[in-house]
Amino acid sequence: MASAPELSTTDIAELAGFAARLATAAAAITCKHFRSNISVDDKQSRGVYDPVTIADKDAETEIRRLIKETYPTHGILGEEHGHEPGTSPFTWVLDPIDGTRSFISGVPLWGTLIGLNNGLRPIIGVMDQPYIGELFIGWPGHAELIFKGESQKLQTSGCTKLEDAILGCTDLGIFSPGAELETFQALQQEVRLWRFGGDCYFYTLLALGKMDLIVESGLEPYDIQALIPIVEGAGGVITNWSGADAHEGGQVVAAATPQLHAQALAKLKGAAAL
Repeated sequence: MASAPELSTTDIAELAGFAARLATAAAAITCKHFRSNISVDDKQSRGVYDPVTIADKDAETEIRRLIKETYPTHGILGEEHGHEPGTSPFTWVLDPIDGTRSFISGVPLWGTLIGLNNGLRPIIGVMDQPYIGELFIGWPGHAELIFKGESQKLQTSGCTKLEDAILGCTDLGIFSPGAELETFQALQQEVRLWRFGGDCYFYTLLALGKMDLIVESGLEPYDIQALIPIVEGAGGVITNWSGADAHEGGQVVAAATPQLHAQALAKLKGAAAL
């Protein structure tokens, strides 16, 4: 099995700082267009409405420019401009606006996702919501929220039971009709409260200890890789519905505690993709 490059504490701090710098550069573009009279195109991915704007495209272009300038050997995988392999094991995984539907609706629950994969899995993740002014960042053993210049360490809730959990999900439409949707809806009936429409923002609320469980499907690698280090750094557990690594996307479940995660997996396993 291939091994990941060794990174020192100093290396992690440098790369995490650079990821935050990328988020700041993207924010200068996205915030300029948010709640403006922006035109919207439809990518028509997978036969459903899939909006994209100049803010998505230009923000990713700027992020890529900075990566190539600073780390020219690193690869880049982004939603808007595809995959550019690098010559090192590292790949930056980008979604310039996760939640474009919220973005074009004026709802501030979208975010810029920036993850760094070491060739095996994501090790650094940033979710920036620049309109609100919240930047979430995580790496192994650490996750924090930076808001108004102050840093707050992130810690998931202690929820261990489905009946006590607050469940988040972007939309029922992400589930395939039949077993997958029915399995989610059965799980939904077992929790204390559920909320929809959060996209990436719900994962950061889980890391903040405000939500307890996120269950989704149909995700792409760039939808989830930046969020994994944040959830795990705050003490949470995130996998696919089979309990395996979630970094390739697809069916994803994130939970505040191992106990809650195990209960959710037990409910979801019947519809887990092979």
